[in-house]
Amino acid sequence: MSLEPIGLITLVIGLFCIAMGTRATSIVFICFCTLGSAAAILLGGANIQPAHLFLIFIAFSALSWKKILQNALEGFAAPKPGFWLLCFAVYGVLSSYLMPRLFNGVTYIVPLGSTDTPITSSGVVPLGPVSSNLTQSMYLIGDLACFVIVLALASTAQGFKSVAYGLIAYSGINVIFGFVDLLTAATGTQGALGFIRNAQYTFHDEESIGSLRRIIGSWPEASAFAAMTLGACGFTGTLWLYQRHTTINGILAILSLAFVLLSTSSSGLVGSGFVLAALYLVALFRCGSHPRYRVSSAFVLLCPLMFCLIALSVALNDNASSRVTEYANILLFEKSSSPSGVQRSAWNALAWENFKETSGLGVGLGTNRTSSYILAVLSNVGIPGAAFVTLFLLSAFAVRRGIRRSYYSDLRMAATVGAMSLLVGGIIAGGTVDLGLLFYIFAGLASSNPEGQSSSDATIPGGTRTGLDAMAQRLDRRHGPAVQPLQSHLSL
Repeated sequence: MSLEPIGLITLVIGLFCIAMGTRATSIVFICFCTLGSAAAILLGGANIQPAHLFLIFIAFSALSWKKILQNALEGFAAPKPGFWLLCFAVYGVLSSYLMPRLFNGVTYIVPLGSTDTPITSSGVVPLGPVSSNLTQSMYLIGDLACFVIVLALASTAQGFKSVAYGLIAYSGINVIFGFVDLLTAATGTQGALGFIRNAQYTFHDEESIGSLRRIIGSWPEASAFAAMTLGACGFTGTLWLYQRHTTINGILAILSLAFVLLSTSSSGLVGSGFVLAALYLVALFRCGSHPRYRVSSAFVLLCPLMFCLIALSVALNDNASSRVTEYANILLFEKSSSPSGVQRSAWNALAWENFKETSGLGVGLGTNRTSSYILAVLSNVGIPGAAFVTLFLLSAFAVRRGIRRSYYSDLRMAATVGAMSLLVGGIIAGGTVDLGLLFYIFAGLASSNPEGQSSSDATIPGGTRTGLDAMAQRLDRRHGPAVQPLQSHLSL
């Protein structure tokens, strides 16, 4: 085991944040989720990322409060989202040990991790245990812990605001890393980012598509950067349309969308279409004649006009038209026939065979590699795992909570759009069952219900209102139906 410099920095910041309080710890934890190419600890062939290491500090800081601990325990009650995610985690961990041994040699797999069996010339091995069975189990347990902690924290008024601020900060830092990646590539100083690009992954930081260099930000490859940026775009774009923290979120949404398009990721390009469609629907259901809906109304009216204007301008300019056509051909139409496209298609075809040849039970969590989240779930954890995932998604995102068009309801919807944006990216090109900590942070915020706190939890000793609670109430009076004052015993 090796503690890396970024891991030491994570430990120091974690101790400092615990001294500062739960609010600071939760915001910093979410910001650490941007470091997707960093390894805080190298454990054999496994990479422990800074955000996963920081889970220790957010758990200690948040769960030391009696109310948050109570919220966390209640989150596991059936049929709440935490219950289904717990079922999925238990089944996933058991499958990672049992299935590769139960179905040993029954089918061939593209191994996700290292294996004792020699890999054939076609890149496959007979089904058996691999090193990633352990690492993916660790990631899934981390996802469960992340979801429950964020859910418990966001179920208090102050904690809800802290998670929201953390996600906005995440979006801003992700954009900054995009600019830093461009700057270091232009000046030949990519080595300056070596301390956050130390994970034992295959990095694609020198690749280009045509004349465009692929932007990876703080992630190992362009597709990962584009996928995570899509989530940030969906979240900040929804808040902008809902006129919540309007200026900063509008800027971040536009910059995030621009980076997705410039990343030269085909999955990001396709996913951006989903995000724009989702944002248009969000605006369509919110637009109206009232001044508080002016941004959504303008978006609904101007987007089709701007799209037609841009399309017409490109069509009338031969140079621009040829560049756009070349860009689309390379990323969309020629991608399936490229070596990577053929390889990914072969992974998915074999994953489907793995699902069928194990009678729908799967080859075990973390055993094989795919290029689609749906096939990753089916081939790894089979029908039982897919059922648990579906029930989790429905209970987390399809259940209406709280008062419509309140501050809390708007942020829950923004978290839902952000999570669905990440899910679409995973469905297009996800290689594993793990959707990442950011997805479960969105899920925890979307599943929370701070409005449901009892009156005894809504006042702090002496009847003093906290700054975050007062801000939330003022925003609700200004932008939508007011919610009842929500205070907490907790000083986060």
